[in-house]
Amino acid sequence: MTSSTEDRSSQARQIELTPTEARLRQLLLDVASYIDSCSATNGIGLAETSLPGTLAQDPLVLRFTGGWVRDKLLGLESHDIDVGINKMTGYQFGLRIKEFVQIPGNAEKYGLDDSNTAGQNNFGDLHKIEANPEKSKHLETVTTRIMGLDVDLVNLRKETYFEESRNPQMEFGTPEEDALRRDATINAMFFNLHDCSVEDFTGHGFKDMGLEIIRTPLEAYQTFEDDPLRILRLIRFASRLNYQIDPQATEAMGDARIKAALKAKISRERVGTEIEKMLKGPNPHMALQLIDNLRLYSTIFTDPNDISIIVPATESWKQVYDCYRMLLEIRPDSGDDSPVGSLALAKSILLCDTEDAYLGWLITALTPWASVQATSSSEGKLPPPVAAVVAREGLKATSKVCKIVTDGVRNASEIASIKDAVVHDNGRSRRLDSESNDVTTRDALGMAIRRWGTHWRSHALLSFLLEIEQSDGSTEEQNLLEAHALTPPINGKQISASLNIKSGIWMKDALDVVMAWQLRNPDQKIFENALNETQSLKVTFIEHILKNVVRPLFDNSASPSVTSQGRKATKPKRQKHDALSLESELKPWKFDHKYSIDLLSWALLNSDEALVEKHWPMMIPPVLTILDDDSPEIKARGCELLDTLLKITPPALLERTGLGQVLTDAVMPCLLYLPTLTPEAESTRLLSAAYPALITLARARFLPPTHQMALSKASRDPDRISNERVKYFDEILRKGVLGGYRHAGEHVKIAELLVGQIAVIVAQMGIYAVKYLKVILILIQERMIFGSRDRRNSSLCYQIS
Repeated sequence: MTSSTEDRSSQARQIELTPTEARLRQLLLDVASYIDSCSATNGIGLAETSLPGTLAQDPLVLRFTGGWVRDKLLGLESHDIDVGINKMTGYQFGLRIKEFVQIPGNAEKYGLDDSNTAGQNNFGDLHKIEANPEKSKHLETVTTRIMGLDVDLVNLRKETYFEESRNPQMEFGTPEEDALRRDATINAMFFNLHDCSVEDFTGHGFKDMGLEIIRTPLEAYQTFEDDPLRILRLIRFASRLNYQIDPQATEAMGDARIKAALKAKISRERVGTEIEKMLKGPNPHMALQLIDNLRLYSTIFTDPNDISIIVPATESWKQVYDCYRMLLEIRPDSGDDSPVGSLALAKSILLCDTEDAYLGWLITALTPWASVQATSSSEGKLPPPVAAVVAREGLKATSKVCKIVTDGVRNASEIASIKDAVVHDNGRSRRLDSESNDVTTRDALGMAIRRWGTHWRSHALLSFLLEIEQSDGSTEEQNLLEAHALTPPINGKQISASLNIKSGIWMKDALDVVMAWQLRNPDQKIFENALNETQSLKVTFIEHILKNVVRPLFDNSASPSVTSQGRKATKPKRQKHDALSLESELKPWKFDHKYSIDLLSWALLNSDEALVEKHWPMMIPPVLTILDDDSPEIKARGCELLDTLLKITPPALLERTGLGQVLTDAVMPCLLYLPTLTPEAESTRLLSAAYPALITLARARFLPPTHQMALSKASRDPDRISNERVKYFDEILRKGVLGGYRHAGEHVKIAELLVGQIAVIVAQMGIYAVKYLKVILILIQERMIFGSRDRRNSSLCYQIS
């Protein structure tokens, strides 16, 4: 920590109250003294509250908590005050304030009106906001207005979580417990009304404020799992204060289970409120940049009711929010003859006030969805644009905003065409009216604006931002005039070594991918092992492999059980070939392009949950095709690929795509590849890959109760999921292990492999494996007695049937 940071931290430990805040403090302290002096049975007493330990005998202690303390320490104005109460609920304390104020002379003493009107100095009504644990609103709060300040009253509390429920049990807690359950250390400091001290019970609040860091008081993953809305709150605070988010927190924010909980568990009204506060805050650009960098876009800006909704492309979104910030920052007195002057003119026309600026940021946030085509309605009606649906369902935006987005998307193409015509026509004499189709005439432009309606400026801005998203600038501006002479920064041998795959005809396109990435990132240096060490290049290369290498090679032999979108096929699709087609023609990946499986393996091994979510339709079809092949070796590769893919598959993706049973049906037949029909070596190779794949598949299909919030509401049935899971492992044990041992147990390697699976499967089945205990004991006994000798006439053969 630098000396200047230490100075700021030490100076910030004193809070100076405004006259109004000082009057409020004195009122609350006098109410606390009044309560302490009253009998517990007089009026609304403490006896109605169940208090732990000796808390009932403790005096009433009041604290200002959270954001008000943070803002005061930072020298910022704040009109919202949260009052933390150690031994009463907020509602009980609010009732006692009203009781105290109604005592003759008290209202005048504190400058409160004694009328029933809602004046600035009046004590307002109490509004109780009930808890809603299912939407992560765990606490009942009471809000009121006193002396012109918005005041929330709430008891200090702790949260206790249990394995069988995601909703915490709320109890009275100590100040330390209350501080530790908050979203950030800088929001967990208290102002003690009794001695005017600032209390930092986490031990990090002052330090993190000095370091300008947003950090969670407890372990970040647990903090976000308890309440996923804290992700958005931390982004909002970071953008408001221009602070950095602690790396542990950013890592937890990217966890697929946390993102699934944020998408499913938090009410979209609360999500919309946080987004609105970000976009109306001092730095909306930073908020959107954080959402982009943390790869949270499709989690936040989504339609939670549509489980099949695609993930929009956001690669060019940065250009959009960067450009909009530049537009807002342009001075109005910039010269009219320069490009900057043209933007200044556009700003003066399109952005008239702060509401226009906010709508602009909202439109900027929705731009990636604006180019996504809506699915046609079965009723023949024009469907609303996807961007408007996301605004309505994902952010619970107002009808006005949704209409602006709807009309903006529908008018964007026409606005762009007129803009292009006007720019091309610039400099020619303009006619005042016309009966021709010239859209640049005064009457045509005027009628177009009338057609677009009141919010045509927002529509024009959306059209402008869409063009920005789809453009990369001119050749000269980007210093590309000599691009033809550039050589790739790494060669084919280095790429081959990075991937550990032999070079082939795929290498030329691979070099072009690396070259294109370098042109997009001219300031980043590429080293020999860049494909494994440079994340953005790795992602680009993975996407190239999936789209341009793997998918074309597997297209002719695609599994009929899966659609091109990576979903279960409701009707098995007809094959594109006839019975006389050569296998080498249908499966180029198996013969002339064997490297494709290795490339697919590298892509999956280097992917993460976000990439799987985005590119699932290009990953799962080839894996199923490989699993469907007749060759035991290739089937084994398919099992290994599936195992790798499922380990990074986001929760509930199998449920959304309907592929859980499809994958089970693809792998289970592998357990029947046994000697003597299958050579022992080939059988051992396949079984060694198939059983681990089935175990991993179970984890992806049958989510534990703690992760079932990621499932659709109709699928959240812990008992059903548990029963299906037991049946799944029962079939593997009965048909796979025991049946396989009965048919091929005389083969030593096969027998050893099958016996090795028993402990794994029994551990998964638990008590439900008891019915097989006798058979398992006989099997183990025979292995000890017979070893590798022929045991086809043993009693076990008759027990397994």
